[in-house]
Formats: sequence, structure tokens, C-alpha cells
Amino acid sequence: MTNNRIATVHRTTGETDIQVTINLDGTGICKAATGIPFLDHMLHQIASHGLFDLDIQAKGDWEIDDHHTNEDVGITLGQALHQALSNKKGIVRFGNFLAPLDEALIQVALDFSGRPHLTYRLQIPTQRVGTYDTQLVREFFVALVNHSEMTLHICQLDGINSHHIIEATFKAFARAMRMAVEIDALRAETIPSSKGVL
Repeated sequence: MTNNRIATVHRTTGETDIQVTINLDGTGICKAATGIPFLDHMLHQIASHGLFDLDIQAKGDWEIDDHHTNEDVGITLGQALHQALSNKKGIVRFGNFLAPLDEALIQVALDFSGRPHLTYRLQIPTQRVGTYDTQLVREFFVALVNHSEMTLHICQLDGINSHHIIEATFKAFARAMRMAVEIDALRAETIPSSKGVL
């Protein structure tokens, strides 16, 4: 197991002040206080199902809306993930998972390729889950993908309940990421690329 796969990023703008700490070799402990309750709930899914320790503290311009905070949490988490992975030596690199949640069925495949790309095929039927704008799900993943430099495909195979669709997405993402960042015992000292760099 690679030691010290931990990173902390503090990002401050005129709109938000966010600090993220991630431990890729954690036990699923999550402390999330973003000011957006539904986003906190989804961050707990990432930690719990990915077995990552997450500490995410955010202050934002919530009086306007949740957009800036939601996006900037994605950016900062992506930056922390990128730092924690360092040169990506020894990781499996690829991950995929198919997650059911009642009637919803979501498939996630990802690659820590160093090339940011998002394919997003969710059809969320309502504009809000509680007070959370469901358009912000895509914005979160765009930000995370661009700053972690991963390739991510999210495909909805079934689902009619907005909460179930989104939660299954975060659970599938967590499980796929857990698979991808695990250390491959057969190549623990090498970069998982024929190019020798990611």
C-alpha cells in the first residue's frame, strides 16, 4: 500500500472559501459542511462507498444560490484528488461500477488518464430535490473531472425518482473510484500506462 495518499487544498475566491482534505486510504469518515445539505449527503456517499476520509468545509454566497459553492467544492475536491494521487504510481487506474437504488440503475466508468472528459447521460425528471437544483449535479462532476484530470462516463440505465438517480450516481462513482485508486499488487512500483506517464 502506498503511504501518505493524503492531500489538503484550500481555495479562496470572491465567491467561496473552501478547504478539502482527502485520504485515499481511509475508512469512510466524512465531515462535510458545505451549506448545501443535499450536497453534503452526496459527499457522505463518496466517502462511505469509496472508503475515503473526507473533510470538506465551505463558505459561499448562498444568498445568491448554491451554484458557486457546489461548483467550487467540485473544483477543490478534484484538486485534492489530483494531489493525493501524485504520479499515480501503482494504481489500478480504471474503475467501473453498476449501482442499483430501487428503480434507478446507474453505470459509471472512469480512468485516471490525465485527460479530462465527462460524458453525462442522466435524465433527472425534476428541477429540485428538496432545495437542491438538480442541474448542479452535472456542474459538480464537470468541475471535479477537469481538476482531477479523469475521464468519467455516467450513464443512466433506468430510474424515475430524482433522488434515487442522483444518489445511485454518487454511489457508483465512489465504488468506481475506489477500484481505480487501489494499488495493483502486480505493478505497485510502475505507472499504469504504456507511455510511462499519466
